[in-house]
Amino acid sequence: MTAGIIALAFAIGFVDGLRCLTPPAVVSWAARLGFIDLDGTWLAFLGYAATPYIFTVLALAEFVGDKLPTTPSRKAPLGLTARLVLGALAGAALVAAAHQSWILGAVPGALGGLAGALIGYEIRVRSVRRLGCPDWMVALAEDAVAVGGAILIVAAAS
Repeated sequence: MTAGIIALAFAIGFVDGLRCLTPPAVVSWAARLGFIDLDGTWLAFLGYAATPYIFTVLALAEFVGDKLPTTPSRKAPLGLTARLVLGALAGAALVAAAHQSWILGAVPGALGGLAGALIGYEIRVRSVRRLGCPDWMVALAEDAVAVGGAILIVAAAS
């Protein structure tokens, strides 16, 4: 049980490396809709009435902002820090919902965020080069992977 949920924490962190606000939005919706239980933990705020809406608006803004040519690299200090922190948050929530210590999810979530940021960057750059298409087209595919991946991972954890 513990190894499986830790692997899911790493996986949700990896997705966070692609789009740092999508996993917290999906986790927040899962908590709000009762698919995961964070009551009695410091992460209960993820299930509060307004939280999923806030994360969803932020995630949608990230989807738009990611396509802009002026958006800094996910490997820049601010973007990478956000991926580490939000990957840790999403991973901690999945593990806490499984009635394990949240720290067991925060660490692999952060590591997954780092891996997802670095690997996702390389895949995106190489895909644009290899396919010869605009960056935004590959970014849309990455959006779909992030949304679908986050939903599948949270469903597996619940």
